[in-house]
Amino acid sequence: TAPATPAAAEAKAPRRKERDPFFDNAKFLAILLVVIGHSLAYRTGPLAEGLYLWIYMFHMPLFIVVTGYFSRNWTFAGGKARKLITNVGVPYVIFEIAYSLWDSVAGRNELKISLLDPYFLTWFLCALFFWRLSSPVWQQIRWPVAVALGCSLLSYMTDLGNTFDLHRVFGLLPFYVLGLMLRPEHFELLKRPAARMAGWAVLGGALVVAFLAMDHMTRRWVFWKHSHDSMGVDNITGTVMRLAMFAAAIVLVAAFLAVVPKRRTWFTSLGATTLYAYLLHGFITRLLGYTGWRQWEWLDTAPGLVVVIAGAAAVGTLLCSKPVVRLTSWALEPKMTWAFTPLRRPAKR
Repeated sequence: TAPATPAAAEAKAPRRKERDPFFDNAKFLAILLVVIGHSLAYRTGPLAEGLYLWIYMFHMPLFIVVTGYFSRNWTFAGGKARKLITNVGVPYVIFEIAYSLWDSVAGRNELKISLLDPYFLTWFLCALFFWRLSSPVWQQIRWPVAVALGCSLLSYMTDLGNTFDLHRVFGLLPFYVLGLMLRPEHFELLKRPAARMAGWAVLGGALVVAFLAMDHMTRRWVFWKHSHDSMGVDNITGTVMRLAMFAAAIVLVAAFLAVVPKRRTWFTSLGATTLYAYLLHGFITRLLGYTGWRQWEWLDTAPGLVVVIAGAAAVGTLLCSKPVVRLTSWALEPKMTWAFTPLRRPAKR
């Protein structure tokens, strides 16, 4: 037979599915919220407090829902398991050690390295490792979101300690499972013009509510890491509060996704490397904390906060860029082919 022409070969070759710019846009804007939120953590005053509470009500639930959505096809197959180790497990170890060293050198604190007690931002990698491992289970049981919500609410009724930051692992689990259950058609509903208008209204209303509520609730609620007892409330009050926070977070996540641009933008490609910004920006925000910039009172004014927010957005954008990715991919996406063997299977009788 005659050799296939290049055009025919290209036609027969399976086409690689293009990335949906909507999700990359959402991830990039979400990581900017994370960086801005950590920058506002060192500021005081009503304006900073209100913005901080507003961001923290939904920025991590947003990341986790999207992460769950893209974990729908995760299985225990060899390739998936290897990627879980190299892209989640190994970066967890590297950055757990790196942050501990940074805390010791830049912060002049006692060096403490413990892989069992996630340091600062590394809790997300720890939680993601466990969530991904549990994905096949949630895909096969009835009422997965309800079961995950039950596990979450029960986890706050006792002190689980700091090991693996289990309060966050269990507490934020419903957002991950919700993402697993979502389908493309659900997101299509949020892309409608009416949803976009409603999204802006909801986000604006939530910002007003945050300013009204900031003097009546402690920000420790939005960290999702404290038991009811440590929060000074009984289990009934704590459970009602958690349910309200779940409902508010889901509404705000939907509102945020409704206002995300659907088309390709100048920052769309940066959405594929948001984990770089997430893990690397912590060194900068930690350094700011060590230098005592909390005392710079001008930054608590409206113009000062504009500078803080603009600076944080610029840092988040830079850390997603190709030069940064090339320099640090060895830590966040190591190849490590030398560490693996072909998948071992039980011997047949």
